[in-house]
Amino acid sequence: MDWVTFCIVIACLLISAFFSASETALTGSSRASMLQLQKNGNVRAGIVTRLLQKRERMIGALLVGNNLANIGASALATGVFTAWFGEVGVLYATGVMSVLVIIFAEVLPKTVAINAPDRVSLLVARPMQFMTAILSPLLTVIEAIVRLLMRMLGIPLGANQAILSPTERLRGAVDLIHHEGGVEKQDRDMLGGLLDLKDLDVSDVMVHRTEMVMINADLPAEDLVKEVLATEYTRIPLWRGTPENIIGVLHAKDLLRAIRVAEGDISKVDAAAIALPAWFVPEMRPLSEQLKAFRRRKTHFALVVDEYGEVEGLVTLEDILEEIVGDISDEHDIVVAGVRAQPDGSVVVDGSVPIRDLNRAMDWNLPDEEATTIAGLVIHEARSIPDRGQSFTFHGFRFRVLRRERNRITALRIVPLPPETRSDSRPRRRAGTAF
Repeated sequence: MDWVTFCIVIACLLISAFFSASETALTGSSRASMLQLQKNGNVRAGIVTRLLQKRERMIGALLVGNNLANIGASALATGVFTAWFGEVGVLYATGVMSVLVIIFAEVLPKTVAINAPDRVSLLVARPMQFMTAILSPLLTVIEAIVRLLMRMLGIPLGANQAILSPTERLRGAVDLIHHEGGVEKQDRDMLGGLLDLKDLDVSDVMVHRTEMVMINADLPAEDLVKEVLATEYTRIPLWRGTPENIIGVLHAKDLLRAIRVAEGDISKVDAAAIALPAWFVPEMRPLSEQLKAFRRRKTHFALVVDEYGEVEGLVTLEDILEEIVGDISDEHDIVVAGVRAQPDGSVVVDGSVPIRDLNRAMDWNLPDEEATTIAGLVIHEARSIPDRGQSFTFHGFRFRVLRRERNRITALRIVPLPPETRSDSRPRRRAGTAF
């Protein structure tokens, strides 16, 4: 009889190990992976998905099965050891069963499961579905008692509110997979840029009016064509009277067609007549909405205005796509070295470089809520327009102004500070120090 009892004890430990591994695997499995496998026709993945949808019932079945197996094994072992050693056998049984349960029924199966939670989940899917169905009446009673106790204790039911939004959780998952080596930096940046679209406005990516290329529509036709050929752009705003009075957008292809119709006589070309109507969009429009608007209107170019209707800049479909895939260059683009890493570890940056582009290039995390460009960030933190040679320390970096033209900072040297010198409690240097 003792051998039969020991066989039953071993069987109980194996059952306990099964429930322990199932608990770790099912709670650690990826719902996204299971949904994808289910779409591909994997039946067991569908079972796992249904179990995870009824998480409370699944956890109840796991705990009931695990505890019944452990209690049964301990009780039988205690009876055998008591028969062998008398009352002191209780201590022996406690010691032996503690070691067996901890190693073989808890730590070992959970370690195996946590190393491959998705695969183990698929293996235990059908048995767990069966166990959940068998224990369903008991689990219903247990859930009712638990809910009653929670109401008596004043614990709200169903208050499962995540700390982070779904977008932030997805961003965290991408960063984690990148840290583990599963996603390259470029792919992580692309996914992050896609998630950022709804949080960015048109003003964050637009080309500022000071950098816009515009042409006076009243220029002689020959001069106007020369101006168009001198630019690297195919769509150029036309203004009349003052640069703020934009009357249309000239497309290079339309200009070539007009020259062909005029049989090469440029003097007969009226650029204002062939210019397309200008499309004005507000600077506070979210990028995600602007992307949809570009697709809906089947156009790639829009002028950005502020709340007073004044032109602030322009935005193109390429500007939005670059927020996702990074810088897009073609054979006609003028390459501007806006970010130049130095041998001493510092980085020389043009003041007009957007903070987001710098973060993406250097894998930094400078804030871009209060300013769009790196020069704007320095001005915001300094609360003034610094002079050449002044330096400031904030956000874990040291910024030194290399060049300034009138009221614009045109070049900066940025030095990342060692982690041990970074402290949020240290006061920021606002006034700066001249060298």
